[in-house]
Amino acid sequence: MHILVAGLGRFGRNLAITLTRLGHDVVAIDESEGAVQDIAPDIESAVTGDATDEDVLLEIGAPDVQLAIVAMAEVEASVLITTHLKNLKVPLVYAKASSDVHRTILERVGADRVIFPEQEMAVRLAQSVEAPRAMDYFELLPHLGIAQIPAAAFAGRTLASMDLRGRYNAAVLAIKRGNELVVMPELTDRVQDDDVLVVVGRDDQLAQIVDASAGDE
Repeated sequence: MHILVAGLGRFGRNLAITLTRLGHDVVAIDESEGAVQDIAPDIESAVTGDATDEDVLLEIGAPDVQLAIVAMAEVEASVLITTHLKNLKVPLVYAKASSDVHRTILERVGADRVIFPEQEMAVRLAQSVEAPRAMDYFELLPHLGIAQIPAAAFAGRTLASMDLRGRYNAAVLAIKRGNELVVMPELTDRVQDDDVLVVVGRDDQLAQIVDASAGDE
């Protein structure tokens, strides 16, 4: 899938890299030259520019993408970008919101889906405490989803040493540790025996990680 990510903060950067590793053709844009230079080696295309300018979106080929994700929480900028993308007939536009009011505005200008990344992840994981099997898997796109995987088999190892990106083209979005939720963990974080990894990846790759976690690899 050809995907545009607008905004390279922590959420946008991780999203763009993960989507690229999952085989999608990603173009990212941000006003920060440093952020663009930092991500350039990891994705198909990274552009320094003002995504609130419709002409800039035209120049980077926004009308040709199948999905655009507005990954910034600043209200005015995200609303402008979402409006431009819908005017350019982008089939699907997802946008990050920072508040309920922000969500309402994004929906009114045509966002196909409004995202509260930390809130949505926390709610799903909280629900899984009450219904452990209900939230084991969440589909994002066909053959692409988020799974919860018990981490006992990886206890004592850092995320870097597990190398899920290199081995499976998957990424750890969060670690559920008792009542604590570690969102966007660092590669230096060490897995504990009772941890549950929240992993995004292709279905077949997630199945391989589940097998590895069960000692079947």
